[in-house]
Amino acid sequence: MGSLSTGKDQLMDILQAIGNTSMVRLGKVVPPNCADVFMKLEWENPTGSVKDRMAQAVISRAEEDGRLKPGDAVIEYTGGSTGASLALVCAAKGYRIKIVSSDAFSQEKLDQMAALGAELTLVPSEGGLTTKKLILDMIEVARRLSQEPHTYWTDQLNNHDSIVGYYWLGEEIWHQTQGEIDAFVHCVGTAASSRGVATVLKRYKPSIKIVAVEPAESAVLSGGQPGSHKIEGVGIGYTPPLWDATLVDDILPVKTDDAKEMARRIAREEGVFAGVSSGANVVAALQVGERLGPKAKVVTLMADSGLKYLNTDVYKTDNTRARS
Repeated sequence: MGSLSTGKDQLMDILQAIGNTSMVRLGKVVPPNCADVFMKLEWENPTGSVKDRMAQAVISRAEEDGRLKPGDAVIEYTGGSTGASLALVCAAKGYRIKIVSSDAFSQEKLDQMAALGAELTLVPSEGGLTTKKLILDMIEVARRLSQEPHTYWTDQLNNHDSIVGYYWLGEEIWHQTQGEIDAFVHCVGTAASSRGVATVLKRYKPSIKIVAVEPAESAVLSGGQPGSHKIEGVGIGYTPPLWDATLVDDILPVKTDDAKEMARRIAREEGVFAGVSSGANVVAALQVGERLGPKAKVVTLMADSGLKYLNTDVYKTDNTRARS
């Protein structure tokens, strides 16, 4: 065994732990004659979410150009993962943070934001569902709070800095696959992560297929009507301002129930413990993989950890069944 170095040059702060996540290959859930499907384990980031990447970018870039100054507070509306990521960065940098969220999102996410120092304002939902009205209500509350003095509103749905935060994710995917990648598949919330990754991958290899995933119950990107669903963090009910259709080759709708069931399956059968949007990513990635065939390589993201959903029906129902 090698010795553990404790020299100062080996030490880093928490923000330097963001990125450089592992990539693993799916096994048992992959059907015959399907492409190889690889997953970036974004729960390896400090808060257990891919959103750490954008949070670091939007805060750092706002500091650099003076939009965010020492002593200011940060405000954002979020389903939870972005809020936790921003709270982490603000804790590390010494900023006060206020988060507008809702009872539509898991208690674990709300608790994590609060644990990292966020001051929460909760907007009531319609039966715990994500709807267009809920998102717009949350934005309006955040807008009002942002008018207070010495406040910086990160405004994730309109903030182009968040796209930059995902460029390095695209670089990681390209180098980890050694350029042998045929498709990238990922759910759309703000559209920043898909756009950031696609920008990098298309630059290296224009023929790469970029596939966007959205809730079937609210398939607005596919031309459908907005509706309620329970895939947290995605499917806002209207086309997000950061959406760039020129970078996207296909859009696949996935039902909430199918996403939840796939999340349970990959936990049981693969040992991959992820959230609902990650389940939707796998459903869509397998569809793409079957189209492309066994010689192709498809990459998707495990956007966050299943630990953020333990008390939701994604895993709570499973535990009940196991005891019965």
